[in-house]
Amino acid sequence: MVILGTMIHGTMTTSSKKDYLSILGLSPDFDDNELKKAFRREARKWHPDLNKNDINAEERFKLINEAYEYLSDPDVRKNSSDEKIDHEDDKNFKTGFPDFQDYLDSLFGYEYSPKNYEEYDNETFEDELINTNNDEFNNYEYPTTSPEEPPPVKLHQDIETIIELTPEEALNGASILIELEDETVVEVDTPPFAGDGWRLRLENIARGGKDHYLQLKVQTESGLRIDGLRVLYKLELFPHDALLGCAVEVPTLDGNVTLQVPPKSSTGRMLRLKGRGLTFEDNVGDQYVEIMVVIPADINDEEIALYTRLQELSLSDS
Repeated sequence: MVILGTMIHGTMTTSSKKDYLSILGLSPDFDDNELKKAFRREARKWHPDLNKNDINAEERFKLINEAYEYLSDPDVRKNSSDEKIDHEDDKNFKTGFPDFQDYLDSLFGYEYSPKNYEEYDNETFEDELINTNNDEFNNYEYPTTSPEEPPPVKLHQDIETIIELTPEEALNGASILIELEDETVVEVDTPPFAGDGWRLRLENIARGGKDHYLQLKVQTESGLRIDGLRVLYKLELFPHDALLGCAVEVPTLDGNVTLQVPPKSSTGRMLRLKGRGLTFEDNVGDQYVEIMVVIPADINDEEIALYTRLQELSLSDS
């Protein structure tokens, strides 16, 4: 087992030349190019700035630095002795670790220019210690910041089918047949007292364990919507009718009836038609009419002039 280093009272003692070769992954007959290539690889891999979650990265990085300085000395490389050599903390960076590019600058003697990383394939550096014309140097990929985290991706798209029911089917429940993606036909019972817009979930029934949703549509041709025993209807009124009140015909399940709209009715006001809902045994529902104030699409100049006058009056009163 190769011992990379040991912490004693906060100071790291380094290993022998044989261990330094193991740290950088070099064979005993390495040359300068192999040394620099191995150092770049290991320094990039273990720099503390690039391994913030690894508590061992800092000590490993120190060893890589020591190994490079040790093996870069021609006199040391000629000495085949395995004698232990102790070093003090790295002299270049006593106050802390530099960023990765500054560290390479100090080791290799060139000045790093903060440009887009994509431009470095065409960038040339002049340095007497490094052959910048070789492919290994020019194709070296400098570390970049991590890309932004992509938004969550949904693994699959749930399936939804619209099921149309009559008011009677919604009230009493119904058995319906639906066809799945794989052409399998399944029978589903809808619950009684269902309503328009209800969404039923069939869990893990579709291919790949996906859910299949059924959206119930319970509406009549006249625009009535069913919700249990209740009947819902949206009544559109022009502003003057809503303001002054009016009598208007509205549909029900039993035919049209006349509804008296009270004056000053705003959007969202609910008017009840008692006993005009669905009947189940002794229970009878009501119909609710919701007022929706709308602007006429074909309003003429005279009407615009009247609305303008109304606006002026409201501003003068305020």
